[in-house]
Amino acid sequence: MHVHDAWTLLIVDDGAVRYDLDRHEHGTPLDTVTLLPPHVPHNGSPATAHGFRKRVLYLDSSRLGEDLIGAAVDGPGLRDPVLRRRVAQLHTALALPGEELEAESRLTLVGERLRARLRPKAAPEDPRPDPGVARRLRELLDERVPQGLTLDEAAAAVHAHPAHLVRAFSGAYGIAPHQYLMSRRVERARRLLLAGMPPAEVAGATGFYDQAHLTRQFRKLVGVTPGRYRAR
Repeated sequence: MHVHDAWTLLIVDDGAVRYDLDRHEHGTPLDTVTLLPPHVPHNGSPATAHGFRKRVLYLDSSRLGEDLIGAAVDGPGLRDPVLRRRVAQLHTALALPGEELEAESRLTLVGERLRARLRPKAAPEDPRPDPGVARRLRELLDERVPQGLTLDEAAAAVHAHPAHLVRAFSGAYGIAPHQYLMSRRVERARRLLLAGMPPAEVAGATGFYDQAHLTRQFRKLVGVTPGRYRAR
């Protein structure tokens, strides 16, 4: 048995885990998200002969408050396909240099959904569009294409909660803020490549982490690598 100072958020990709939390036994089916609260003793061991493979995030109290510990102890296993997909997407974004805005946006939505699951009587999310907030964020992103910005910086500048910021922008333009920023960077990269600039220099001039980051995003949006696009 041991404890953590942070929230432990995990998904299992292969096999299964059994664990005790607050003297009750639990498991981790593949379609669940497991949330272990801080300061509460727990353990963990393989529940299958071939072991398990899992992905874990540790969240501090700025993401989930300690007032939610009791609800998490009562129900640490969350059957929520949307939440599981978002946690997996967050792990993918965290593993890719240069995708900080995407990771922060996805983490914000994960935290929001976790709080909604742990507070079932909370007011539902406000679905109303907010075109003013979306427009101000777009203007801010247009001004900061090479430099980029964090979601917290954007929220402070626009005076809106980060989760509301992401939802308002996505609802107004049909694209997430990080996707919009990447599309603007790729568009600038196309112009520089056509002007004869080498891909390595284009990456630095348009705000990509490195040439590999440029290549990954360019191929995703344009369908070819920057080098082949420039050659054509």
